[in-house]
Amino acid sequence: MDSETRKCIIVIGARAADAEIMGVAVVLKHVDAGWNTVMMHMTPGEKGHLELSLEEYKVIKEQEADNAAKLLGAESVTMPWADGELLVNEGVQMALADVIHQYRPTIILTHWNGSFHRDHNNTYHNVLASLFFARLKTFVREYPPHGPEATYFAENWEDMENFRPEIYVDTTAVFDRYIEMIHAYSLFRGEVVPFQYEQWYRGASRMRGAEGGF
Repeated sequence: MDSETRKCIIVIGARAADAEIMGVAVVLKHVDAGWNTVMMHMTPGEKGHLELSLEEYKVIKEQEADNAAKLLGAESVTMPWADGELLVNEGVQMALADVIHQYRPTIILTHWNGSFHRDHNNTYHNVLASLFFARLKTFVREYPPHGPEATYFAENWEDMENFRPEIYVDTTAVFDRYIEMIHAYSLFRGEVVPFQYEQWYRGASRMRGAEGGF
């Protein structure tokens, strides 16, 4: 099966690291099943460091995103918008539609809208609106129209308002690889902010596993 006929999953995060922390455990199962994978970042997340300048941290985040994608066997796509400045508009949505046209995902995984983070909410709204532009043949773009079979919203500690899980995925077999992969980011190694990301997601995964019966 060549790359043009393989199924594809795209994870769309607001900042480099969001896509990985909320989606990679599930993505690894799809990679093992032969799917193409794209990790898409709406911004680099360059304003998240307490000490480094925006320019310095942007370079680090882009390198970390590339390294994480290599570990995963995925492609990394970083969009041109600045951290904290992502707007909801047709320009962003058409750019998203172009990525959907190019990679032709079977599944999109992205943020839930119940977030206290502006870029997370705006990513949610832009992704859903982009599907309108992506599917229509009357919008003539570089690649032919395409729409995913399904769009899902991943659990993220910043997006928990009114979030209720409906689909549980047993990631036991890939969870160690998930932890290894998120450590490609200094943020998840505890080197950027004091919040313990790994601890939260380990705990959330155990809780959801108990709810899901595995």
